[in-house]
Amino acid sequence: MPFGAPPLPPNDPDATMLIPRISGVQGGNRWPVADPDVLRPYDALATRMMPRITASPSTSFGEGPGLDATGFHAPVEAPEKPAAPSLAKSSSRIAIASLISRITGFLWKIMLVWAVGTGVVNDSFNIANTLPNIVFELLLGGVLSSVVVPLLVRSQDDKDGGLAYTQRMLTVAFVLLVIGSVAAVAAAPWLTSLYLDGTPGKTSPELTTAFARLLLPEILFYGLFALLSAILNAKQVFGPPAWAPVVNNLVVIFTLAVFMLTPGEITFNPVEMSQPKLLLLGIGVTMGIVVQAIMLVPPLLRSGFRFKWRWGIDKRMKEFGGLALWILGYVAVSQIGFTVNTRVLTSGDPGGVTIYSNAWLLFQLPYGVIGVSLLTAIMPRLSRNAADGDTRKVVADLSYASRISTVMLVPIAAVMSVIGTSVGVALFSGGENSTTDASRLGEALAISAFGLLPYALVMLQLRVFYAMKDARTPTLIMVVMTLVKIPLLYLCPVLLSDQNIVLGAMMVNSLTFVVGAIMGQVWLWVSLGNLRSRRVLGVILFTVVASGLGVLAAVAIGWVVPDFGERLTAWIKLILQGIVGLGVSFGVLALLKVDELAPATKRITRLIKRG
Repeated sequence: MPFGAPPLPPNDPDATMLIPRISGVQGGNRWPVADPDVLRPYDALATRMMPRITASPSTSFGEGPGLDATGFHAPVEAPEKPAAPSLAKSSSRIAIASLISRITGFLWKIMLVWAVGTGVVNDSFNIANTLPNIVFELLLGGVLSSVVVPLLVRSQDDKDGGLAYTQRMLTVAFVLLVIGSVAAVAAAPWLTSLYLDGTPGKTSPELTTAFARLLLPEILFYGLFALLSAILNAKQVFGPPAWAPVVNNLVVIFTLAVFMLTPGEITFNPVEMSQPKLLLLGIGVTMGIVVQAIMLVPPLLRSGFRFKWRWGIDKRMKEFGGLALWILGYVAVSQIGFTVNTRVLTSGDPGGVTIYSNAWLLFQLPYGVIGVSLLTAIMPRLSRNAADGDTRKVVADLSYASRISTVMLVPIAAVMSVIGTSVGVALFSGGENSTTDASRLGEALAISAFGLLPYALVMLQLRVFYAMKDARTPTLIMVVMTLVKIPLLYLCPVLLSDQNIVLGAMMVNSLTFVVGAIMGQVWLWVSLGNLRSRRVLGVILFTVVASGLGVLAAVAIGWVVPDFGERLTAWIKLILQGIVGLGVSFGVLALLKVDELAPATKRITRLIKRG
């Protein structure tokens, strides 16, 4: 508009308006998956051309015609896809399902401790049950899905909607999974020997092998579940894969209830495969995984997919194979670290593997609810920006997700370090388990809590690398992490008593994620340039100060709690210290006006209302 010209009417298409600086993020019904400072560069653009306002009383800023979620003009050639609202609603359901899955998963772990304690029987079961879990969590359940889903999505551009490609992938995967499961069962004695230190009286190779023969067939059904989940997710169907693990946990809970009512006990001197309680526990847990996989068949059929044996390998399968080779390397290196970790644990007091396993599950709970929900929402945008080669937006997504993770997880980790012992005694003492072992489990959780944010950052960084089709870098980072981890693990039996080896192993695990997070950040800086790390560090500083005050408040409230007996006192401290510690931490963050807190708290509020 020329200088000195009369002002234009507000609805004139050539009019301009001042955009004030808005702190925080505009509300929505999902995680704010974009960095507000990048989407609203106010310092560089103080005015914006506004479209003519149409007569629509329901239209509001940021939702009008031609505007995207931030209020800017949406490009005409790239309108918002209708699938976005579906993803936003689904991310809420995924978070709720994940929370319920974690709770029911913890419930059956607690029931198992009550039923058999934290001794040799539970250690044998945990080692055997971890063997198929490793394949699912590290290969199919997590990392490989980052490769499978994008390839399935791209195959939907085929004339048949990707049907042939999906059938071919399922055919190859099913055959490999069957061969792998049969080979694993046959090699059960050798596999279990890798994870046992062999010290007499501390482990039972025979019982571990017996459980392994019953549990290793889970590999087939874990793999099918992961592949069917990937197919459904590519079709924008998120509910059944999120809720199927809950049904799995309910099957195991029922199994353990029957187990505790069945007379007798599992003996391991000698071990007999015909023992009713041994068969009940092994087959019952395996059936939970079978049900989990079968549950995805009906929704897959409803989506229009029909399976047909289709053999051969096309160009995209070869592309998948190239990426998968690096991921297989990732798994192999991870396995080395896990093997050494388990052998070190079995060299200590009996129950070390069980205590470590349960403490690790508790450690992952905050990330499983908050981090997974955030990644579910941000990954489509991150992948799209990476595919477009838009480094600036990739950096913005990474920075914003890092800050959200910091604000949410650091206070939880800080309070976890205070209430860890109370958590162990409150949840795991009782039945066949002593208060001493339960307390040691809580101590393991408390001593490793500092690694929660680094763990979340490593998981986020891996997704960024995979979004950029870089499967090599995560493997190389895992190599360095493992090289750091193994010597520290072998120091644990040298420096610590048998009872405290598990505490040292948990601390080493967290230290390893600190190393991984630093390496990932440096590697991304080399690949992407400026990562806006100064702002992330600023948020970390504010959050650490707030969390420190929360810890002081939690410790103070713990001093005034009288002794009502070990377990009742633990429950009272767990509740009071948790509420006060988190309340003070997040309250201080609110007083400091940390912008990243607002969308996170709104997100939790919506989840509670929808729940």
